[in-house]
Amino acid sequence: MPLNVSAGSNDSLRPGQSRDAFIAELVNELTSWNPRDRMQVFRSWLKGSLSLIHLHVLTVLEMGGPLPMSKLADTLDVSVASATGIVSRMEERSLVERRHDEEDRRVVLVIPTETGLAVFRDMMEQRRAHLIQLLGRLSDEELQGFLTGMRAIRAAREAMHAHASTEAGVEPDPSHPTPTPPTDREGDR
Repeated sequence: MPLNVSAGSNDSLRPGQSRDAFIAELVNELTSWNPRDRMQVFRSWLKGSLSLIHLHVLTVLEMGGPLPMSKLADTLDVSVASATGIVSRMEERSLVERRHDEEDRRVVLVIPTETGLAVFRDMMEQRRAHLIQLLGRLSDEELQGFLTGMRAIRAAREAMHAHASTEAGVEPDPSHPTPTPPTDREGDR
């Protein structure tokens, strides 16, 4: 069943809107990934510049915030000793740091550093720059169609994740709402 992904929005180049502004809007649609989606493409993006486990740790910390070493080990499905080794190597690269919990000094929290958080920002900036160059080669009509299509893909992906989460008994992520069902709009006929 098709989804109405653009209710209330205009997917065409509007009078007075520059082509660059329209491309920026399309790039925003293309780069609306969450950490779970990112994990699926790390191998092809980074080609070994950081290990996949380091990227996984950074993604886990980005999603869940600072974590105690034991919780991080559980999340990674490794022993606390293995997690400690991973975190130590990441500390050497200034990707994370360890701090004692203020409420319970026995608990060691793993916290991403600014350098660690910058990994994803840098990846996104490189991706956005490449997409802007690529999209600049498309006609206005192609850009409009592509934006509509990408919004439909995003809505379908979010609906699929929401459905899978519901079946698994997981609460839906409020930052990724389930799209509304289609409505009969004049422009959709």
